[in-house]
Amino acid sequence: MSLKKYLHRGLKFIIKGTPVKNITADISYLQPNKRLFGKKIIITGGGRGLGASMAAKFVAEGASVLIAGRGEKALKETSEKIGCKYLILDVSKVETFVDFMSQADILLGGVNCLVNNAGISLHENTFFEVTPETFDKQVNTNFKGAFFLTQEFVKLIKANNRKGTILFTSSETGDTMDFRPYGFTKAAVNSMVQGLAYLFAKDNIRVNAVAPGVTASEMTGFSADGNLLFESNQTERIYLPEEVAETACFLLSEASGCISGQIIVCNNAKTVNARWK
Repeated sequence: MSLKKYLHRGLKFIIKGTPVKNITADISYLQPNKRLFGKKIIITGGGRGLGASMAAKFVAEGASVLIAGRGEKALKETSEKIGCKYLILDVSKVETFVDFMSQADILLGGVNCLVNNAGISLHENTFFEVTPETFDKQVNTNFKGAFFLTQEFVKLIKANNRKGTILFTSSETGDTMDFRPYGFTKAAVNSMVQGLAYLFAKDNIRVNAVAPGVTASEMTGFSADGNLLFESNQTERIYLPEEVAETACFLLSEASGCISGQIIVCNNAKTVNARWK
């Protein structure tokens, strides 16, 4: 397999007369070779950010892709740009999942992969800023919705005797302590990944997760077009969604056929519990 290399350059800024470090990302992407041919993939939260980057990568690798989300404008723009299908879905509305999965199955001609990527963070600054409403909103989107959509997917896969693959988008926060609901939901997702992987291994259903560090997206507020500087990361830069999409692609491909129940943290060891920290 050949590697395609891209040089992503940050911009120099001046803050109160002091130059800010200019960060460059030297990134290698695998050239598409149809490694996802035959995969029929649903991606929630697929209209923008990491979901859209994963969709573009998967289509380039030969997959049939359906992106889902709440905003039709973003879904339509992304679907037209990369050549995939879309359906409107609010993952906090569990009662819509049976109809959604049925429609997606028809549009894809037999779905066999689910990417639970939709998620929100309300970025509470303190423990006391969390309210019952903000707590429920994050739990319902990040955890409850992903659980019950997966439930409908597995029912469909088992009823049709198909081989299936499930991928969750977790977060590096799921690997550490937190005082916010976002972190709690990602820790719960990590547990769910391992539990479902063990439960369904004999049914030819694999379950894994990618857990990105701080990545350029609308949710994090970082842009891939500006300075990539982020000094709290080990690499001193934010990550790009295309980088995480490469890992996601591998986990959906048959090349990872012996891997299930794994949470691949994409942050260059930032959250490793090194004893010399």
